[in-house]
Amino acid sequence: MHQRMPTHRLPRSSQGAQRGVALFVVLVFVMLSMLLALWASRTSLFNELVVGNDADYQRAMEAAQALLQDAELDIRGERADGTVCTGSAPVCRLGSVAKIPVEAKDVAELLATLEGINTGPRCKDGLCLKRTGYQDFWNDNDANTGLAAMQAVGTRYGTYTGAKVGNDDSPANPILRNTATGQGGWYWIEVLPYLPDVANANLIAGIGANYLAVNVQPNVIYRITAMARGLKRNTLVVLQETYVRHRLKD
Repeated sequence: MHQRMPTHRLPRSSQGAQRGVALFVVLVFVMLSMLLALWASRTSLFNELVVGNDADYQRAMEAAQALLQDAELDIRGERADGTVCTGSAPVCRLGSVAKIPVEAKDVAELLATLEGINTGPRCKDGLCLKRTGYQDFWNDNDANTGLAAMQAVGTRYGTYTGAKVGNDDSPANPILRNTATGQGGWYWIEVLPYLPDVANANLIAGIGANYLAVNVQPNVIYRITAMARGLKRNTLVVLQETYVRHRLKD
Protein backbone atom coordinates (compact mmCIF):
# COMPACT_ATOMS: atom_id res chain seq x y z
CA MET A 1 0.00 0.00 0.00
CA HIS A 2 1.53 3.23 -1.13
CA GLN A 3 1.22 6.25 0.96
CA ARG A 4 1.13 9.59 -0.88
CA MET A 5 3.26 12.25 0.66
CA PRO A 6 1.49 15.52 1.17
CA THR A 7 2.59 18.33 -1.15
CA HIS A 8 3.05 21.87 -0.02
CA ARG A 9 1.98 24.64 -2.31
CA LEU A 10 2.88 28.27 -1.83
CA PRO A 11 0.03 30.60 -1.48
CA ARG A 12 -0.83 32.37 -4.74
CA SER A 13 0.22 35.69 -3.23
CA SER A 14 3.77 34.36 -2.55
CA GLN A 15 4.15 33.08 -6.13
CA GLY A 16 3.19 36.49 -7.52
CA ALA A 17 5.71 38.22 -5.25
CA GLN A 18 8.53 35.97 -6.51
CA ARG A 19 7.70 36.68 -10.14
CA GLY A 20 7.65 40.43 -9.32
CA VAL A 21 11.16 40.27 -7.75
CA ALA A 22 12.57 38.43 -10.77
CA LEU A 23 11.17 41.06 -13.12
CA PHE A 24 12.69 43.83 -11.02
CA VAL A 25 16.13 42.17 -11.10
CA VAL A 26 15.94 41.77 -14.89
CA LEU A 27 15.00 45.43 -15.30
CA VAL A 28 17.94 46.51 -13.12
CA PHE A 29 20.39 44.48 -15.22
CA VAL A 30 18.93 45.89 -18.46
CA MET A 31 19.30 49.44 -17.15
CA LEU A 32 22.89 48.78 -16.05
CA SER A 33 23.70 47.35 -19.47
CA MET A 34 22.22 50.41 -21.15
CA LEU A 35 24.23 52.73 -18.90
CA LEU A 36 27.45 50.83 -19.65
CA ALA A 37 26.76 50.98 -23.39
CA LEU A 38 26.05 54.72 -23.18
CA TRP A 39 29.21 55.35 -21.16
CA ALA A 40 31.30 53.36 -23.66
CA SER A 41 29.87 55.29 -26.62
CA ARG A 42 30.46 58.67 -24.95
CA THR A 43 34.02 57.68 -24.03
CA SER A 44 34.68 56.58 -27.60
CA LEU A 45 33.25 59.85 -28.94
CA PHE A 46 35.36 61.90 -26.51
CA ASN A 47 38.53 60.02 -27.48
CA GLU A 48 37.74 60.57 -31.14
CA LEU A 49 37.33 64.31 -30.55
CA VAL A 50 40.63 64.50 -28.64
CA VAL A 51 42.52 62.58 -31.33
CA GLY A 52 40.89 64.66 -34.09
CA ASN A 53 41.75 67.97 -32.39
CA ASP A 54 45.34 66.90 -31.80
CA ALA A 55 45.74 65.75 -35.41
CA ASP A 56 44.34 69.05 -36.67
CA TYR A 57 46.70 71.00 -34.40
CA GLN A 58 49.71 69.02 -35.58
CA ARG A 59 48.66 69.59 -39.19
CA ALA A 60 48.39 73.36 -38.55
CA MET A 61 51.76 73.36 -36.77
CA GLU A 62 53.42 71.71 -39.77
CA ALA A 63 51.80 74.27 -42.08
CA ALA A 64 53.07 77.19 -39.96
CA GLN A 65 56.59 75.75 -39.92
CA ALA A 66 56.49 75.36 -43.70
CA LEU A 67 55.40 79.01 -44.00
CA LEU A 68 58.34 80.14 -41.86
CA GLN A 69 60.74 78.26 -44.10
CA ASP A 70 59.06 79.70 -47.19
CA ALA A 71 59.49 83.23 -45.78
CA GLU A 72 63.20 82.59 -45.15
CA LEU A 73 63.63 81.48 -48.76
CA ASP A 74 61.77 84.60 -49.87
CA ILE A 75 64.19 86.78 -47.90
CA ARG A 76 67.23 84.98 -49.31
CA GLY A 77 65.88 85.16 -52.87
CA GLU A 78 65.83 81.39 -53.33
CA ARG A 79 63.39 78.88 -54.72
CA ALA A 80 61.91 76.04 -52.72
CA ASP A 81 64.78 73.73 -53.76
CA GLY A 82 67.39 76.21 -52.49
CA THR A 83 68.54 77.39 -55.92
CA VAL A 84 68.83 81.03 -56.91
CA CYS A 85 65.37 82.38 -57.61
CA THR A 86 64.31 82.39 -61.26
CA GLY A 87 60.92 82.20 -62.86
CA SER A 88 57.98 84.29 -63.92
CA ALA A 89 55.86 86.67 -61.85
CA PRO A 90 54.99 86.62 -59.06
CA VAL A 91 57.80 84.14 -58.26
CA CYS A 92 60.99 85.92 -57.15
CA ARG A 93 58.81 89.03 -56.54
CA LEU A 94 58.97 89.84 -60.22
CA GLY A 95 56.58 92.68 -60.94
CA SER A 96 56.18 93.46 -57.25
CA VAL A 97 56.71 96.97 -55.90
CA ALA A 98 57.83 95.66 -52.51
CA LYS A 99 61.09 93.74 -52.75
CA ILE A 100 63.52 92.33 -50.22
CA PRO A 101 66.22 94.99 -49.76
CA VAL A 102 69.69 94.10 -51.00
CA GLU A 103 71.47 97.44 -50.50
CA ALA A 104 71.06 100.35 -48.08
CA LYS A 105 69.18 102.43 -50.64
CA ASP A 106 66.72 99.56 -51.10
CA VAL A 107 65.90 99.72 -47.40
CA ALA A 108 65.09 103.44 -47.61
CA GLU A 109 62.95 102.95 -50.71
CA LEU A 110 61.01 100.06 -49.15
CA LEU A 111 60.39 101.89 -45.89
CA ALA A 112 59.21 104.96 -47.82
CA THR A 113 56.77 102.81 -49.79
CA LEU A 114 55.39 101.20 -46.65
CA GLU A 115 55.16 104.48 -44.75
CA GLY A 116 53.12 105.89 -47.64
CA ILE A 117 50.30 103.43 -46.93
CA ASN A 118 47.68 105.47 -45.08
CA THR A 119 44.88 102.94 -44.58
CA GLY A 120 45.00 99.51 -43.02
CA PRO A 121 48.19 97.68 -42.11
CA ARG A 122 51.38 99.19 -43.46
CA CYS A 123 52.20 96.13 -45.52
CA LYS A 124 52.78 95.48 -49.20
CA ASP A 125 53.08 92.00 -50.70
CA GLY A 126 53.75 90.51 -47.28
CA LEU A 127 56.47 93.05 -46.32
CA CYS A 128 55.52 95.28 -43.39
CA LEU A 129 56.76 98.10 -41.22
CA LYS A 130 57.25 97.24 -37.57
CA ARG A 131 53.76 96.83 -36.23
CA THR A 132 52.48 99.35 -33.71
CA GLY A 133 49.66 98.75 -31.27
CA TYR A 134 48.58 95.13 -30.84
CA GLN A 135 51.54 92.90 -31.55
CA ASP A 136 49.30 89.83 -31.36
CA PHE A 137 47.16 90.99 -34.27
CA TRP A 138 45.58 87.52 -34.50
CA ASN A 139 43.62 88.52 -31.36
CA ASP A 140 42.74 91.98 -32.70
CA ASN A 141 39.28 92.40 -34.22
CA ASP A 142 39.80 95.96 -35.46
CA ALA A 143 38.55 96.20 -39.05
CA ASN A 144 41.50 98.35 -40.17
CA THR A 145 44.45 96.76 -38.39
CA GLY A 146 43.19 93.45 -37.00
CA LEU A 147 43.27 89.87 -38.17
CA ALA A 148 41.06 90.21 -41.23
CA ALA A 149 43.02 93.21 -42.47
CA MET A 150 46.34 91.43 -41.95
CA GLN A 151 45.13 88.32 -43.80
CA ALA A 152 44.31 90.52 -46.79
CA VAL A 153 47.96 91.66 -47.04
CA GLY A 154 49.63 88.38 -46.04
CA THR A 155 51.57 86.06 -48.34
CA ARG A 156 50.46 82.55 -49.19
CA TYR A 157 52.82 79.59 -49.28
CA GLY A 158 54.91 79.43 -52.44
CA THR A 159 53.81 82.78 -53.86
CA TYR A 160 57.36 84.16 -54.20
CA THR A 161 59.41 80.95 -54.01
CA GLY A 162 57.52 78.75 -56.44
CA ALA A 163 56.97 76.09 -53.76
CA LYS A 164 54.23 73.67 -54.77
CA VAL A 165 51.25 72.87 -52.58
CA GLY A 166 50.55 69.58 -54.34
CA ASN A 167 47.55 68.36 -56.29
CA ASP A 168 44.89 65.67 -56.01
CA ASP A 169 47.34 62.99 -57.14
CA SER A 170 50.16 64.17 -54.88
CA PRO A 171 48.53 66.15 -52.06
CA ALA A 172 50.51 68.37 -49.73
CA ASN A 173 49.34 69.79 -46.42
CA PRO A 174 45.62 70.54 -47.00
CA ILE A 175 45.91 73.75 -44.97
CA LEU A 176 48.50 75.17 -47.37
CA ARG A 177 46.29 74.27 -50.32
CA ASN A 178 43.28 76.08 -48.86
CA THR A 179 43.27 79.66 -50.17
CA ALA A 180 39.65 80.53 -49.39
CA THR A 181 39.04 83.84 -47.64
CA GLY A 182 40.07 83.57 -44.00
CA GLN A 183 41.27 79.98 -44.42
CA GLY A 184 44.67 78.34 -44.87
CA GLY A 185 47.96 80.01 -43.95
CA TRP A 186 49.91 83.25 -44.42
CA TYR A 187 53.21 84.84 -43.49
CA TRP A 188 54.28 88.45 -42.92
CA ILE A 189 57.83 89.86 -42.87
CA GLU A 190 58.44 92.97 -40.78
CA VAL A 191 61.48 94.95 -41.90
CA LEU A 192 63.36 96.19 -38.83
CA PRO A 193 66.38 98.45 -39.51
CA TYR A 194 68.83 98.77 -36.63
CA LEU A 195 71.32 101.39 -35.51
CA PRO A 196 74.47 101.77 -37.62
CA ASP A 197 76.72 102.04 -34.57
CA VAL A 198 75.61 98.60 -33.47
CA ALA A 199 76.11 97.28 -36.98
CA ASN A 200 79.57 98.82 -37.25
CA ALA A 201 80.56 97.11 -34.02
CA ASN A 202 79.64 93.79 -35.68
CA LEU A 203 77.67 92.87 -32.57
CA ILE A 204 73.98 92.48 -31.89
CA ALA A 205 74.40 94.43 -28.64
CA GLY A 206 76.97 95.14 -25.93
CA ILE A 207 80.60 94.11 -25.86
CA GLY A 208 82.47 91.00 -24.89
CA ALA A 209 83.54 87.68 -26.33
CA ASN A 210 80.20 85.99 -25.58
CA TYR A 211 78.14 88.17 -27.94
CA LEU A 212 77.25 86.96 -31.41
CA ALA A 213 79.16 88.74 -34.14
CA VAL A 214 77.16 89.66 -37.23
CA ASN A 215 78.09 90.91 -40.66
CA VAL A 216 74.92 92.13 -42.36
CA GLN A 217 74.52 94.38 -45.35
CA PRO A 218 72.11 96.11 -45.49
CA ASN A 219 71.49 96.68 -41.79
CA VAL A 220 68.12 94.96 -41.56
CA ILE A 221 66.63 92.37 -39.25
CA TYR A 222 63.40 90.61 -40.14
CA ARG A 223 60.62 89.44 -37.89
CA ILE A 224 58.60 86.69 -39.55
CA THR A 225 55.09 85.81 -38.39
CA ALA A 226 53.49 82.66 -39.78
CA MET A 227 49.89 81.74 -39.08
CA ALA A 228 47.93 78.65 -40.07
CA ARG A 229 44.26 77.88 -39.52
CA GLY A 230 43.36 74.24 -39.05
CA LEU A 231 40.52 72.43 -40.74
CA LYS A 232 38.57 72.69 -37.49
CA ARG A 233 37.03 76.03 -36.60
CA ASN A 234 39.03 76.82 -33.45
CA THR A 235 42.45 75.50 -34.50
CA LEU A 236 44.98 78.30 -34.91
CA VAL A 237 48.78 78.15 -34.80
CA VAL A 238 50.99 81.26 -34.83
CA LEU A 239 54.80 81.10 -34.98
CA GLN A 240 57.25 83.99 -34.91
CA GLU A 241 60.98 84.19 -35.41
CA THR A 242 63.64 86.86 -35.81
CA TYR A 243 65.73 86.28 -38.91
CA VAL A 244 69.10 87.84 -39.78
CA ARG A 245 70.93 87.21 -43.03
CA HIS A 246 74.40 86.59 -41.68
CA ARG A 247 77.06 86.98 -44.37
CA LEU A 248 80.56 85.73 -44.03
CA LYS A 249 83.28 88.36 -44.35
CA ASP A 250 85.39 88.28 -47.50
